[in-house]
Amino acid sequence: MEVAVQGTAPPSDRPRGRRTLRTLTAATAAAALLPVLGTAHAAEPAAPQAGPLQQAFADAAAHYQVPRSVLLAVSYMESRWDTHQGLPSVTGGYGPMHLTDARTALADFPQQAMGDGGDDGRGDDSRPLITRTTAQAPDVAALPANLTTVDKAATLTGLSDQALREDPAANVAGGAALLADAQRGLGEPLGSDPADWYAAVARYSGADDAQTAASFADDVFDVLAGGQSRLTDTGEQVTLAADPGLKPAAGQSARIGLRKTNDAGTECPPGLGCEWVPAPYQDLGGGDYGNYDLANRPVDEKIDTIVIHDTEGYWDTAMQLVQDPTYLAWHYTVRSSDGHVAQHVLTKNVGWHAGNWYVNAKSIGIEHEGFLVDPGTWYTEAMYRSSARLVRYLAAKYDIPLDRQHILGHDNVPGPTASYISGMHTDPGPYWDWGHYMELLGAPVHPTAGPWGGAVTIDPQYETNQPLYTGCVKAGTPCPAHGSDAVRLYTAPSFDAPLVKDIGLHGATGASTTDVNDVGARASTGQQFAVADRQGDWTAIWYLGQEAWFWNPAAAPTAVNALALVATPKPGLASIPVYGRAYPEASAYPAGVPVQGLYAMPYQVLAGQRYVVGGAVHGEYYYAVTYDPSTSHTVVRGKQLYYEVQLGHRVEWVRADDVDLRLSPVGASH
Repeated sequence: MEVAVQGTAPPSDRPRGRRTLRTLTAATAAAALLPVLGTAHAAEPAAPQAGPLQQAFADAAAHYQVPRSVLLAVSYMESRWDTHQGLPSVTGGYGPMHLTDARTALADFPQQAMGDGGDDGRGDDSRPLITRTTAQAPDVAALPANLTTVDKAATLTGLSDQALREDPAANVAGGAALLADAQRGLGEPLGSDPADWYAAVARYSGADDAQTAASFADDVFDVLAGGQSRLTDTGEQVTLAADPGLKPAAGQSARIGLRKTNDAGTECPPGLGCEWVPAPYQDLGGGDYGNYDLANRPVDEKIDTIVIHDTEGYWDTAMQLVQDPTYLAWHYTVRSSDGHVAQHVLTKNVGWHAGNWYVNAKSIGIEHEGFLVDPGTWYTEAMYRSSARLVRYLAAKYDIPLDRQHILGHDNVPGPTASYISGMHTDPGPYWDWGHYMELLGAPVHPTAGPWGGAVTIDPQYETNQPLYTGCVKAGTPCPAHGSDAVRLYTAPSFDAPLVKDIGLHGATGASTTDVNDVGARASTGQQFAVADRQGDWTAIWYLGQEAWFWNPAAAPTAVNALALVATPKPGLASIPVYGRAYPEASAYPAGVPVQGLYAMPYQVLAGQRYVVGGAVHGEYYYAVTYDPSTSHTVVRGKQLYYEVQLGHRVEWVRADDVDLRLSPVGASH
């Protein structure tokens, strides 16, 4: 139970106490164990006088003759200098340098062979859905070297595996030792000029292909050029000064020496490590075929949405599943360890990934290696950056707005009909850093109005926003403290108040919970809502047909003010229906194509309520039920106009005939 005095954050939603950075005696113990490699390289500018982690970078750089700036930039690309409380990333990487020990990670957090499994979700019986999972879990005895870098770091430093995983200073020393070893292996001198370290940085990525390794190194050199300063998850300010003129030394790119991937036919931006791993399209008999549908987008249907997933499994598992003709297919997968991208389905074709056929027909699905509920697992900066580069490219190609009503999480996709709501997926979940991701997309969250604007954009500080979540391991058991992109929503401006209800998810009498998979009472970074009221440090928004309150203190706001276009019921209407898909009216269907019902969801928009509009579409339905597209594939277009609205955590659609459009301040009650 969450109990607190009104107006004060409770333990569950207040920024959690930060874990003290353990330097072990690590800065001392690590230094004692570091091999002596001769005189340190020529001095770089003095390190900022800061905390123990900043000092650990300086000490390790000096002992291993690695430029301090390179060490800092590589660490930023791996972890953004966070320690993650000693817990592993999805690829078994630990600490600021992301030293990998997948054996330990798998032993501590065993996983079943699984997949995201976002399904066809047509909401009708036009084609039965057939899914079978045949993927195998990773073979711990045959893990590749890039998933066991702790072993080599231990040999190079003399430090224990445990220290390299759990102690930040030892972890930094291990990373420095690996970088120095890569530099020596390339025949390059140790020294102070960061320009000479491009190939070693590429090798540090662990990528087995030259393009992905180069993409990683390019991002590191971008960080070096632009500099960074950040408050880490331990509360320490770490700084890397900008070096805007820095470029790799001549010939460094040629020194990488890794294999070239099969990127023929891929749709990826230049410079991104991308390969073609095709999903199968084949006749399986009995009306079943492949794991996606052929189409001709955007000629036949506009692509207006990109859906962000996590795989709920490891890279190898995802590759097995997407190549299984009896499973499901999505368009791209992004690897956690190095940001490598595989494309499986051409973007003109329709993947089966979102669990809503209408969304599938108009979207591109991108899976990210990861687990929603694994305690402590986290995404690397390399993954975020590769994904953002891909999404920017696709958004420009198909004219997709870079906002949270067009760049959706799988957890923002609505059920196509009411019966699907409880089974809809909840990835990438509350631990995906949407604020940082939108910054990388070049569309950061920012205020667009004052308090008069009548709308807000959710924007908590990810690192310090640590609401209580339960159910990561066992139902009702608290998850480890972790930064989150979401704010929790209450029925009144008090932490003693019940959470708002989601009648579609829990029924008329069920209550929302703090479970990590329960999206019934949360709003996430970048989502926009109309303001219903304000009281002190609390703000109320219109959400699922009710006022939903969240803590939004002026001293540490969790949302910024905005001006937005909103939909509100036409005068004289007590309520209007909402829909989980924007299908055409019955008269639009040609002979031979079964009419798809317009089924209202259990939610209602009541008179006077306002919901932010994400876009307008005419009703469409893609009829595709056979292997041969020439025999039945048809796009049905209607005249009925719909508006996509941010109704709750998931988007929905309302008919234009039922609503008026206004700027958000009009009729505001605050």
